[in-house]
Order: sequence, then C-alpha cells, then structure tokens
Amino acid sequence: MESLYAITTGVLTACGLYLILRSRTFPVVVGLTLLSYAVNLFLFSMGGLTTDGAALVDGAGDYADPLPQALVLTAIVIGFAMTAFVVILAMRARSEAGNDHVDGRKHEAGEGRR
Repeated sequence: MESLYAITTGVLTACGLYLILRSRTFPVVVGLTLLSYAVNLFLFSMGGLTTDGAALVDGAGDYADPLPQALVLTAIVIGFAMTAFVVILAMRARSEAGNDHVDGRKHEAGEGRR
C-alpha cells in the first residue's frame, strides 16, 4: 500500500511540475491542482496507513492519527480557494493582454510553439 501511495504521489508531482512549466495559463492551473493533490496524498500518508484503526484512543490497539486528516482537510479548502483565485487571475490576464500566455507576450508563428 505504501509503494502505491509513493508512486502515485511521485507521478502527480511530476505531472504537476511539467504542466506548471507550460506557456499557457490553463495547463498551469491544472498543474497547480495536480501538485495540490500530490501534497494532500503526502500529508495523508505521513499519518501512517493503517486499516481498521480506531477513531478514538482507548489505550489499546492501533488508532488513526487525526492530525494528518485535519491537515489534508485544510489543504483541500486552501487548494480550492487557490485554484479559484488563479482561474480568475488568468481570466483577467487574458482580457488585459489579449492572449493566454503566462509571460504575456504573443509568440510569433515561426517560434517553437508547442
């Protein structure tokens, strides 16, 4: 189970970083969202992946650590707010600059457009 979490977190991080480095705004927003999901998985896995853990500590047996769950819940809310802010910022930049490139410049037709 831990290896699946590690691989998934690594793939989400790699895809998020790749998309953040793109020149258009929409892939940057998707990349930030994927990076946020990767951080959420990382925070959740830091609490230890236990199955059938008790929610309340009664002194015996394994229990589920509530701190990573609270951190992930907070990170989800902050990630949603950040995504909404970046989408509005990208829409505003597109209306101001007339294009959706991150640097605000129009690329010529002969330049390496991907």
